[in-house]
Amino acid sequence: METEIKRTSTKDIIAYLAEKFPECFSIKGPVKPLKIGIFQDLAAKLNDDETVSKTRLRQALRHYTSSWRYLKTIKLGTSRVDVDGNDVAEIDAEQAAYASKTLKESQEKFGNKKATDSEGKKSYKGKQGSTDAASAKSADKKPDAAKFKSVKSASKTAVKKAVAPLKPVESATIKVGSSIRVQLGNSPMKATITEISGKDVSVQLDSGMIIKTQLKNIYI
Repeated sequence: METEIKRTSTKDIIAYLAEKFPECFSIKGPVKPLKIGIFQDLAAKLNDDETVSKTRLRQALRHYTSSWRYLKTIKLGTSRVDVDGNDVAEIDAEQAAYASKTLKESQEKFGNKKATDSEGKKSYKGKQGSTDAASAKSADKKPDAAKFKSVKSASKTAVKKAVAPLKPVESATIKVGSSIRVQLGNSPMKATITEISGKDVSVQLDSGMIIKTQLKNIYI
């Protein structure tokens, strides 16, 4: 008869981590910024623990470090902790700025979705005249919106040109722990390699977030 239950849900794994490493993880109250590269430390600590796989552990960490509660703790000068809760490094300005940007974008995305859902429900209750008026008002704003979009696009292009060109890395030169830049959308982000599996490479951004990408997206 099995005495151990395989933990597969993110919620269960985070609760388990909070139980095993209470000075590092928490499911309620304040959250502590995690050490960059903490996945390797946890994997080593849980190496003989068959209830948590490395894949599920990585997913749980990604979920934990992407939460609003966690991102709010990434402040300039705040210390990151290891699995035992010891301070290991201070968060710098770039890490704090990236976390703040990520938090803002996530909150705006969530807020816009709620607003869109609410407006969609209300539209069935509104009068046709009100709908037509709203449409006309929206049409009046389109030229301004197009102008703003054009200016914003030009600004992004100028910033992009100012960034130094990235140099692709060779597979033979990378290793776990290497500091690199990973291309996410239009912006290269500083990161540290945490795992290499063929062409797939797991990296931890300076914000603490862990993502999986491919060798072609990694530069120095």
